[in-house]
Amino acid sequence: MDAHCRKTYVSVNVDIDEDGTIRPRMIHWNGGHSYRIERVLYKCRASSNKVGGGGIRYTVQISGRETYLFNEGSKWFVEAKQ
Repeated sequence: MDAHCRKTYVSVNVDIDEDGTIRPRMIHWNGGHSYRIERVLYKCRASSNKVGGGGIRYTVQISGRETYLFNEGSKWFVEAKQ
């Protein structure tokens, strides 16, 4: 695991279409910051090599940069820098 990252649970706004497909739209941090997800680039079942845990990994674009967002059961987390 990466000592420079920590698993951080976040609140996520999602859209769910008629066939049940989940599309994350916004990430909200506990400190009040919110980040709009510009695009979902890829979705797959995967584990986090940096912080452990896993589930459905979304590769998303925020402010022009790619990052990972994980859906772990009923919770969402990111690999946050320390």
